[in-house]
Amino acid sequence: MRYISTRGQSPEISFDEAALRGLAPDGGLYMPKEWPRFSTDDLISMQGLSYVEVAKRVIRPFVGDSIEISVLDRIIRNAYSKFYHQAICPLTQIESNDWIMEQFHGPTLAFKDVAMCFLAPLLDHLLEVRQSRSTIVVATSGDTGSAAVDAFKGAENIDLYVLLPKGRVSEVQQRQMTTSNASNVHPLLIEGTFDDCQNLVKSMFSHDTFREKIKLSGVNSINWGRIVAQSVYYVYAAIQLGAPHRPVSFCVPTGNFGNIFAAYVARQMGIEIEELIIASNQNDILPRTLETGRHEMNGVQQSQSPSMDIQISSNFERFLFELSGRDAHMISGLMNQLKQSGSFNLPETIWSNLKKEMKADRASEAEMAKRIQSVYDKCGYLLDPHTAVGYDVAIKQRIKKETPLVTLSTAHPAKFPDAVEKASGQIPNLPNFLSDLYEREEAYEILPNALDAVETYILETARSIQG
Repeated sequence: MRYISTRGQSPEISFDEAALRGLAPDGGLYMPKEWPRFSTDDLISMQGLSYVEVAKRVIRPFVGDSIEISVLDRIIRNAYSKFYHQAICPLTQIESNDWIMEQFHGPTLAFKDVAMCFLAPLLDHLLEVRQSRSTIVVATSGDTGSAAVDAFKGAENIDLYVLLPKGRVSEVQQRQMTTSNASNVHPLLIEGTFDDCQNLVKSMFSHDTFREKIKLSGVNSINWGRIVAQSVYYVYAAIQLGAPHRPVSFCVPTGNFGNIFAAYVARQMGIEIEELIIASNQNDILPRTLETGRHEMNGVQQSQSPSMDIQISSNFERFLFELSGRDAHMISGLMNQLKQSGSFNLPETIWSNLKKEMKADRASEAEMAKRIQSVYDKCGYLLDPHTAVGYDVAIKQRIKKETPLVTLSTAHPAKFPDAVEKASGQIPNLPNFLSDLYEREEAYEILPNALDAVETYILETARSIQG
């Protein structure tokens, strides 16, 4: 399996190189040169398998011969031993044909654990084989950073720098990032938005001298290893609900577009997804794009579903690359327009293809809160704000009610206790293993939204250049 850049100016590379680099040198995102595909018999053979066994079958073709199968299988098996539910991402039925896929049974109570628990030991193994170190810088709107800190803390060959927007994540999310006490973990509170943090990371990847000096890598959902791991739970859920003999629909609370792009990957591999629905909060750049054909940044509004407070959905570039027939020249032009003017108009063919592949809508703060309340009143089930946005959009947008509809529950309600209590009157409790989170001592640095300041801090502290 070989990987190519969405912008066409970087050479083909193997899976291990794509995972270690994260972002391509030309600023593009890595994509598999061709899609592996499951036959009907392949999917039938997965019925009754555990999540771990399905993960092995989904991930192996993307890895190719980059890693020995026995080593890869061990990494996968160990990754999901950290979860507190045997099914890893269990399905909970809340209506006759409505399902919630619970993705919060990992160590930081969010869906990012599913990929990060796999990616961290994978990267550490690849670096150990190379007798090398790496510096990982990650931007987060909350859950990515939490999952990365837990997964990478204590890694022998990796230093982790987490850029989070100061005052724009929940207290639970911040404390999960600032209380690890791991010497290789550096939480940096940036005076700006998530998009500012993400732009800082992209600028570091584009700064050749800095990137090479600190051996920079990334684990945001721009890293193809994340997307591969996330595609597993779509395959697993579809099989649980009758694939390959029955289609399934998914609604995905969407920020950086990585989670829903992983559903597209599952579709490309042979899973019949009838309706694929993007759910946004008031930061609705993606619904507006589908409605108008114009992709235009419009400022970030702070909400009670902060992981969706995004205007630059990085993985959307991967999707446009596919929709364009893999026209790297066109994609480079669109991304340059976005960087220069904050917008671009989709060519008619891409816009038409986009509307065929996905639907999109948004839920307001009031609609989100009302959905938390109504679901709790009806079946005693608590949704977190992101899941409530997703389920509200799912109900509004679904057409084929005879098809099972799965809404992804991306976080435990206890990560957002104030919003959940305000909506439902119920106080969600943290699991016992996090019950002392509010008593743990925090350690972090506050830095301005300035590339020089962040790069200077990293240069002064990274082990990859300190020896």
